[in-house]
Amino acid sequence: MKAKILVLCTGNSCRSQMAEGFIRTLDPGFEVFSAGTRPEREVNKYAVEVMNEIGIDISSQYPKNADTFTTESFDYVITVCDNARESCPVFTGDVKHRLHIGFEDPFGAKGSKEEILNVYRKVRDEIRRDFRKFYEDIKG
Repeated sequence: MKAKILVLCTGNSCRSQMAEGFIRTLDPGFEVFSAGTRPEREVNKYAVEVMNEIGIDISSQYPKNADTFTTESFDYVITVCDNARESCPVFTGDVKHRLHIGFEDPFGAKGSKEEILNVYRKVRDEIRRDFRKFYEDIKG
């Protein structure tokens, strides 16, 4: 099965980037993109670091504006934060399935570097778990 998937978040610097990285590893036949309703300038360094810990390199990914995808067709458009869900752009292309799989925003984590990384690891592991379940559900 080949699927075209767009993962949306607000800043497209962390959760959606991690989800994009995971989905790419689950099935190389999938076309996977991520974007933000208000994209940041770069991918969050902690997200890159915790993904590298499990062998997934997202360092070459970059934030993109969701508006650039609104005329395209997707099998799945998945929001991963409540703000993107509420301010999701209108897609004029064919979108077969719209899903929300929400995660806490690790950006506000405080403390030592290790404490901050632990928050990012927790969110990473939740994203991995939930997107693996999504993948198993759509593969049947």
